[in-house]
Amino acid sequence: MDDLTKQQIRDAYFRLIEQKSLSPRWGQRQMVAEVAKALARMDDPTASGSAVCVVEAGTGTGKTIAYAVAAIPVALALGKKLVVSTATIALQEQFVNKDLPDIRKHSGLDFDFVLAKGRRRYVCLSRLDKELAGSAQEQSLIPLYPDEFDQADSAAALPYYNAMLDALGRGEWDGDRDNWDTEIPEDVWFGATTDHRQCSGRRCPNIGQCSFYRARDALQNADVIVTNHDLVLSDLALGGGAILSAPEETVYVFDEGHHLADKALNHFSGYCRVTASVQWTEECRKQLRQGASLASCTSVTSVLDNLPRLFEDVGGALEQAGQLLDELIDPEQLSGFADRQHYRFPEGVVPDPLRQVAGTLVALYQKLLAQLQRLERAMEDGMDGDVTGLEKADAENWYTVFGAMLSRAEGSLALWQEYDVDAAMEDPPHARWINLIEAGQGISYELRSSPILAADILREHLWDRAAAVVATSATMTALNSFERFILHSGAPEDSVFKVVPSPFDYSNATLRVPAMACDPSDPAAHTEALIALMPDLFVEFPGTLVLFSSRRQMHEVYEGLAGGWAKTILVQGDYSKQETLRRHREAIDQGRSSIIFGLASFAEGVDLPGDYCSHVIIAKIPFAVPDTPLESALAEWVEARGGNSFMELSVPDAALKLVQASGRLLRTEQDSGVVTILDRRLVTRRYGKAILDSLPAFKREIA
Repeated sequence: MDDLTKQQIRDAYFRLIEQKSLSPRWGQRQMVAEVAKALARMDDPTASGSAVCVVEAGTGTGKTIAYAVAAIPVALALGKKLVVSTATIALQEQFVNKDLPDIRKHSGLDFDFVLAKGRRRYVCLSRLDKELAGSAQEQSLIPLYPDEFDQADSAAALPYYNAMLDALGRGEWDGDRDNWDTEIPEDVWFGATTDHRQCSGRRCPNIGQCSFYRARDALQNADVIVTNHDLVLSDLALGGGAILSAPEETVYVFDEGHHLADKALNHFSGYCRVTASVQWTEECRKQLRQGASLASCTSVTSVLDNLPRLFEDVGGALEQAGQLLDELIDPEQLSGFADRQHYRFPEGVVPDPLRQVAGTLVALYQKLLAQLQRLERAMEDGMDGDVTGLEKADAENWYTVFGAMLSRAEGSLALWQEYDVDAAMEDPPHARWINLIEAGQGISYELRSSPILAADILREHLWDRAAAVVATSATMTALNSFERFILHSGAPEDSVFKVVPSPFDYSNATLRVPAMACDPSDPAAHTEALIALMPDLFVEFPGTLVLFSSRRQMHEVYEGLAGGWAKTILVQGDYSKQETLRRHREAIDQGRSSIIFGLASFAEGVDLPGDYCSHVIIAKIPFAVPDTPLESALAEWVEARGGNSFMELSVPDAALKLVQASGRLLRTEQDSGVVTILDRRLVTRRYGKAILDSLPAFKREIA
């Protein structure tokens, strides 16, 4: 990094602080320096470490300003795109609508920014035209899993579609679902949008008015692109550069970066519903029989003649897989099946008979994909007017149909490839399991596969390709270490790792662990103890947030208290999260006490400053029971390597969640209050001290 860029960062920071009448924060200045130091490695061939910076920025640090004033000048100087990704829509909107305009106005930095969304957030004008004209072929859009989507009722959908087209025509709407002034039902919206496989792109007759492509073209000229983790990972899964800029030309900032690994696992996992897939093959054969408009297209005749038989072969192999699963899984004899609804293959090893069928399906799907890709290319030529006997409009319709088939076939192929592997060669192994789903009068099988860690995925698609990466949040460490983040995400060990302090004075708050005769290892006794203790805890402060790890315990405690507290307690699930918070604030503003009973979603991202939340009660250490297939497979792998899954996985995860939960208390530098943890295991178990030491430096009152 040259001296001019360094000076630009310093000037931008201090000008911004001065013009907004803010006080420089030591932690914020540290973060600016650490981010800039890491990003400078992009431009330094002698640098000994990766251009990756992982920063835990304590609550109140002002991390948005810190990473923006450090990253924007460096990206501009090196000609890179800056992609800022958040995990939540709320943060994304705040960054675009408030933070970036403020930074540009007051820092002296000259840059353009734009918000990037996925294709499904925009209306497809071609789809809209077809729906309104009633000319769309029956089932012209085949969802990836049709049993997951309901077909919109035409009578209900058409008023929406007419209103959309009218608003587009008058220039009163930009085609962005989030900018429509009322709620659009999911099934209605699904009929008016498309995905990348069914979009004909620049060949579309409506390309000049396409909302998605207008938004996408704006990305080319922007210096800063604001988006979410899901879209970034979708782009990386497509090879990078398909939606956003190429990773090699991009500086990524992941705000709420502690979500990155979990989001990556979601994007790189696979699934296939057996019964629905058999039905899909039948629907595809039915569609092909309706292909009169392709009859005169001699260039695809041979493919069309063979394709129905190929779909039939795929359906037969899927039925064989279903029969094998019937033999493998007996719901009546599976202990605890009613609660779990899944069957996991230990160590990811698929039984040989099922693996053999998987190999057959891989070969069939590969043949199917090859044929569908030939048809897709022919339809592209048809849209260009280069196919004799094929009208452009017919080519466009069939391009959509074959794109839907391809999308489904690609997803299924990826899943069956995962079931046709030697699990003994994997390290770490993949988790493979079967979800059991009610289907009519019987049971249907959904096959699943996922890496147990996102480390290899993110190394291949992000860390080893990106120009630079910054990952930050208030909770990047667990038990005062970055080891958990490195394990799950694969972040390079030669990255810049830094914890910068919060400006808050944690001695203004108190951490209490009161005396109790029991702990959560006896659930019934612990619940009774909570019911007995809480009335005395409630009276001390006007605004209280009570966080539970168990929905069942939350409701049992509420029922035990409801007689005298029903009008004061707001229970998660009775209203939306936003409405619960609104009612809570309204009660406090009117001088009444209010108590929120919430689960994990209230332990993160909830901002209740001052009297809105001066007491946080945590019912117990938030240990996650490893009962999901993915968690069970990860624990199994750790144990197989001679580790202790509880100490290596459960304790760090719980510590991180406890830090997030206790972080609901102090939201401004003036806040004070109490965090009460009703779990004596913090005192009586050997892991308790490590968890306590990872919490903020509250004053302590531990009985």
